[in-house]
Amino acid sequence: MKQYIVDAFAEELFTGNPAAVLPCKKMPSSELMQKIAIENNYSETAFVVKKDQGQYDLKWFTPGGEIDLCGHATLATAFVVHNFVDKGIDEMHFHTLSGELIVKKEESGFTMDFPVGKSKPIPLTESIVQASSNLAKEAYFDGGDMVVIVSDEENLKKFEPDSELIKKLDGVGFILTTKSESKDFDFVSRCFYPKLDILEDPVTGRAHTYMTPIWIKKLGKTVMKAKQISKRGGVLTVRQNEDRVYITGHVQLFMEGNIPFEL
Repeated sequence: MKQYIVDAFAEELFTGNPAAVLPCKKMPSSELMQKIAIENNYSETAFVVKKDQGQYDLKWFTPGGEIDLCGHATLATAFVVHNFVDKGIDEMHFHTLSGELIVKKEESGFTMDFPVGKSKPIPLTESIVQASSNLAKEAYFDGGDMVVIVSDEENLKKFEPDSELIKKLDGVGFILTTKSESKDFDFVSRCFYPKLDILEDPVTGRAHTYMTPIWIKKLGKTVMKAKQISKRGGVLTVRQNEDRVYITGHVQLFMEGNIPFEL
């Protein structure tokens, strides 16, 4: 069977976040999907099954287990479906643990329609300050991922995560973000998921569902350009409409291969 390796949120190859995508005739067992995800050793492996024209079941697995939402692997899956499964299709409905996710192919790239990540201001505890290496200025959390506003971009680039300190915090992910010092971007971030066996995620769609409403309020903009400043780096365009966040990015195909059995 076919497996595709693609770089999501990548304006050129070898940037963005790589994901494996496997189009399947039927959804494999959780045990087998987990084994494949571990073997691939990417932050996410996506498994997609066509139900009807434009309708697909989608699951995501990290090396550490199944997750309920993954932005870059959804973007990667939409690219694979558009180019190899249902060639030329421009609107795809994915049925997931987080409900129905819609992705549209547009001139500016692939745009994902995601539920907004809920968050509210919380006190800056000593554990949050320590985990952020004393960079934290504000914190937001309401289940899901924790968002921490930090002092400046330069120190964010230099930040060295301590996985044990991060694991002690509430939430799945630990997101550090600040206003961009570049005129080309509105805000920048780095995202850490040691609880999922991913110390730092190269580019994280789901994290931007939490950050987007926060930065809209802070910057007073309706459309923003974001950059994740991991080693690989990635670029996203984000906007919000009530309880939905729209995330647009580009995808680059790195590899098309075969797994020697059928799913």
